[in-house]
Amino acid sequence: MTFHLQQAFRAVILAAFACFIMNLHLNGDIEKYVNPKYDLFSQTAAYIFFLLFIIQFFRIWSRKNKHEHHCHHGCSHDHGHSRSPVKKVITYSILAFPLITGFLLPPQTLGAEVAAKKGTVLTSKTAGFQMQGETELDPSLYVHEGVVVDRKEIKQGEYDENMKRLDNDHVINMEDEVFEPYYGQINAEPEKYIGRTVKMKGFVYKEEGFQSNQLALTRFLITHCIADASSIGFLTEFDEAYTVEQDTWLEIEGIIKVTQYDGFKMPILKVTSWKIISEPDEPYVYPVYIKIK
Repeated sequence: MTFHLQQAFRAVILAAFACFIMNLHLNGDIEKYVNPKYDLFSQTAAYIFFLLFIIQFFRIWSRKNKHEHHCHHGCSHDHGHSRSPVKKVITYSILAFPLITGFLLPPQTLGAEVAAKKGTVLTSKTAGFQMQGETELDPSLYVHEGVVVDRKEIKQGEYDENMKRLDNDHVINMEDEVFEPYYGQINAEPEKYIGRTVKMKGFVYKEEGFQSNQLALTRFLITHCIADASSIGFLTEFDEAYTVEQDTWLEIEGIIKVTQYDGFKMPILKVTSWKIISEPDEPYVYPVYIKIK
């Protein structure tokens, strides 16, 4: 029996990927990488890696090196299967790097530093979602920077009930499951909600040009995975804002007013109460999609 080190290393990599993905599901960290609606796909990927590992496992030992044989004139070949050591090191390093960092480094929640690089809702280019006219597009779709965002699918009745609460409740509770549609509607028609109270939580982001009593209370919207994350949130004002550091998580209540920022009309929350909280188990919010027929 011949032991093949390279085949064994491949088997280890396949097993490691399967274990890594399943571990993310078991401890709940998978939602820090992808939208929960893709949980089934990522679980399927783990099972596929495990199946490939089993297949690869039986290639580790063999009675004969299948890559070599003797020709009738006595020479031996590997028919081009072998690669230079440098290429092998590069190839396996690329495969091993995400595993090493994934197992050794805990997943980090996106925060103010990433929001600054991506741009927030408080600029003229990314100042929120704009509702499309019902005669042109399905009103369940919003456009962000010119890209239609497909949202998590819910029943029409549930969507209508949620939007009815937005119109009727004196206190607008920005819970995770309604954050995106509520946020889009308030930004589309801020004058309609003047004087209403908003209760929400988010992390602190301070953009250059903010006054000392201003900060943006922000959440990251994940459409598919963290690579397409966009930051959404509200400009807020309260006297102690200058004392709160970036990335601090707050829970606030504030009254909706309308202001101009960077030439764009937008809602602003005049904070009436606030407190520092721990980062929630689910720091991200996700889109919702409604089929209207």
